[in-house]
Amino acid sequence: MRKKIYLAFALVALLFSSCATPNVSYFSDLGDNQSIDMMQDLDIRLRPEDKISIVVKSMDPKLSDLFNLPIVSHRVGFSQESTLNQSQQVSVYTIDSKGDIDFPVLGKIKVAGSKREHVAQVIKDQLVDRNLVKDPVVTVEYANLCFNVLGEVNHPGRYTFDRDHITILDALSKAGDLTIQGRRENVFVMREEGNQRKTYRVNLLNGRELLSSPAYYLQQNDVVYVEPNDFRARQTQVNGNNVLAAPFWISVASLLTSVAVLIVK
Repeated sequence: MRKKIYLAFALVALLFSSCATPNVSYFSDLGDNQSIDMMQDLDIRLRPEDKISIVVKSMDPKLSDLFNLPIVSHRVGFSQESTLNQSQQVSVYTIDSKGDIDFPVLGKIKVAGSKREHVAQVIKDQLVDRNLVKDPVVTVEYANLCFNVLGEVNHPGRYTFDRDHITILDALSKAGDLTIQGRRENVFVMREEGNQRKTYRVNLLNGRELLSSPAYYLQQNDVVYVEPNDFRARQTQVNGNNVLAAPFWISVASLLTSVAVLIVK
């Protein structure tokens, strides 16, 4: 009789173990006052089809305006969440398939593969070297560089780069953090690199692994996908074994009936 009771309790424990609480503590391996070697910053490099704004200013506004695109009230393909203020009415350059932009007066300028600060310096140098503007101030900003956050987050969507270095933690914060059903130990990142798509897995529970990951700093067009944990995945199944589903309680009732039969015997 005692063995049967032990067996019954073991079966009940096994059933409820599938509903164990997931680990949701970030950086659980890190303590106080630790030094960690981080992944080197990945600078954003401009690519074909990226859009950038370029504004030239100087002591002579009429002269500097010659090097700024005309302001237009309607801009095709401009995201509502662009880092540029809509009220500023700034026109943008689209980088062509060869990696160039057509800049007023200066003509074609190669920008693909460059950082925005480098593009600004190249334009400034050309304006000064050709005696076009003596004291130019050139500002380059991103207009459509975005990343996507999908899956088990509170606010999935497409988000823009508001600075040069965005980490995966910044991205998840913008998306409202993971839901309780998200897998924190296996976040998926897909990235465009040339003509290839590379994939990475990021473990948010391990701080050292996270900070050294190539996917810690995001690039334009990255896709961050948070997979559902086992509990959440079972909720999508018709016969999902979870405490919110009727099949779960049917299984419990069946198990208890079997236990009662064992005890009676």
